[in-house]
Amino acid sequence: MKSRADLLVIDPSLMPKVPVWARQRGLVSHDADAAYLAGAALNSLDNLVRQDLPWAGAWRQRLALQSAAAAVNLTGRREDESALRDTYFLRGPGDDPGPAGHILMAWRRLASRTTGCDEEKVRPVAEQHFGLHWDDGLAEVVANAEDMVVSSRPAPVLAAEIAATVYRARPDAELLGFWLADMLLAQKFRWSVPVPLLMGQAVSPVFKSGENRKRIRPGAEGWGRAVFLACAAAAAEACDLGADLAQRAARLTEVAPKLRAKGSGDVIKLLLSDDAVPGSWSSPKLSARGARRLFDRLGELGAVRELSGRPTFRLYGL
Repeated sequence: MKSRADLLVIDPSLMPKVPVWARQRGLVSHDADAAYLAGAALNSLDNLVRQDLPWAGAWRQRLALQSAAAAVNLTGRREDESALRDTYFLRGPGDDPGPAGHILMAWRRLASRTTGCDEEKVRPVAEQHFGLHWDDGLAEVVANAEDMVVSSRPAPVLAAEIAATVYRARPDAELLGFWLADMLLAQKFRWSVPVPLLMGQAVSPVFKSGENRKRIRPGAEGWGRAVFLACAAAAAEACDLGADLAQRAARLTEVAPKLRAKGSGDVIKLLLSDDAVPGSWSSPKLSARGARRLFDRLGELGAVRELSGRPTFRLYGL
């Protein structure tokens, strides 16, 4: 009978991966070609998502961090992934994470909640994390989103349409449009939990055009093709990240029997389900001092990485 570690060790040749021919190489001038790349890449991603692997939580949250960093960049702020991670994990109970921290929380929420696009799920994100005033325009967009999902149009088309619709109704809600685009992709593919994808590509070359490389706004000329290419690139990067985390998770589970600390099982579960765990984490079974020793041991065994680069206030993850 296979052990848990055996189940996590995946032959790289068997891991769903976007093939080379489905990755953009050079300029793509036609919508049909861009749509073909998006379809092929998303098919590979769909195969990965449906495996529901034990490290899927950490995978989604790391993609959420990447999306949040791109969103923050789009607003003109300077926080990178490391700063956003610090803001979230090192804040005190009840502390306001600030504008950038709220943006990260929006994408963490996307990556950890069941798929759905009704007002009950969307309005708190719009108001609490994006600081938007909820009005009839946004309510109508969300109400129409459910009808869009049951249509016969492909998922990338719906993603492009919902983002453009939000932008037309409320130009100040562009980030929410990207958020909803990922939600509709998940609904169309019938994923139980969404995967943060498109926002992570928002500042990449696929969303720029012309000699001045001006950013393509939602609904503008070239928007649909840009979303297709963004879907293809995001799916490829997500699959590549999955292949990397699969090996890291396998190593973590492999060394688990060597850990003697009480509560180590809870730490392993957290590492597999989230982007990072503070080195000061504690529980009724494991003191903060014991947790620090445990993380040091896991680091020595090559099972975790210290993500902050600091000697104190450390963060650990796959």
